[in-house]
Amino acid sequence: MDISIVVPLFNEEESLPELMQWIDKVMNKNNLTYEVVMIDDGSRDKSWEVIKNLKTEYSTLKAIKFQRNYGKSAALHTGFRQAAGDVVITMDADLQDSPEEAPELHQMIMTKGYDLVSGWKKKRHDPFSKRFPSKIYNRLVRMVTGIKLHDFNCGLKAYRKDVVKSIEVYGDMHRYMPVLAKSAGFNSIGEKIVQHQARKFGVSKFGFGRARGMLDLLTISFISRFGKKPMQFFGTLGTLMFLAGLIAAGWLGAQKLIALWHNQKAPLITSSPYFYISLATMIIGTQLFLGGFLGELISRSSSDRNNYEIDEKIVD
Repeated sequence: MDISIVVPLFNEEESLPELMQWIDKVMNKNNLTYEVVMIDDGSRDKSWEVIKNLKTEYSTLKAIKFQRNYGKSAALHTGFRQAAGDVVITMDADLQDSPEEAPELHQMIMTKGYDLVSGWKKKRHDPFSKRFPSKIYNRLVRMVTGIKLHDFNCGLKAYRKDVVKSIEVYGDMHRYMPVLAKSAGFNSIGEKIVQHQARKFGVSKFGFGRARGMLDLLTISFISRFGKKPMQFFGTLGTLMFLAGLIAAGWLGAQKLIALWHNQKAPLITSSPYFYISLATMIIGTQLFLGGFLGELISRSSSDRNNYEIDEKIVD
């Protein structure tokens, strides 16, 4: 199979028939074998009924319905597990991502050697209140990660199959797919300018929750470096703090001994504020070291965090 198109959705009943018709037209025009994997993230409208009706018309459609709303990352993770195409393309269900981009995205992966190609909506049909924070956000992500992309949060992306089978998407990490791919060893990351369609139906599902992306950036940066080796961070920091406190306490003790050696009256060590600072530093250093040790034990025990209650499936 050439392409798997993964479509996470939430309350998009009006746009689904047009989206499916559009995808089918483009794929057939370009002689590409394909499947569409729709993940209904606990929609409260008639999206699932629409999907079941579309299945009678399009045999290439597969779908999974969550029992409740888990978020876009959960939907993408589940869609990736289901995808079978050589190239996996993600797009939103609101018709703002154009399926016309899919053939060229497929070509960039298969013939130009990219592991991941991210869409860049250079011309956006969004108000300034959304465009300006997005520019600041993308600039910050570029600085922190070193990945030179203009639009990290674009829903239209293409992946080599190996990429989506190698990464784990959870929480709100869908914003950082290129970062996850790079941390998994896939360094060939490209970008393509794509069309941004104006929203035709419904309303945007994103609001101030986007601000959480800054916290997620810190999380993904830390996890990509120390997620599998927490002892390197906490152990090193804890050891340095403990040694600094120990040296400071040793210096206070040495001063006391020198004073006694010269028969001089010296104040009690405990009367110096530096004693308590050094003691607190040693205690914090010990706790950090133990935290790194416990983190190392936890990271070595496999745990499946991506368990989602599935209501129905259409995967035949």
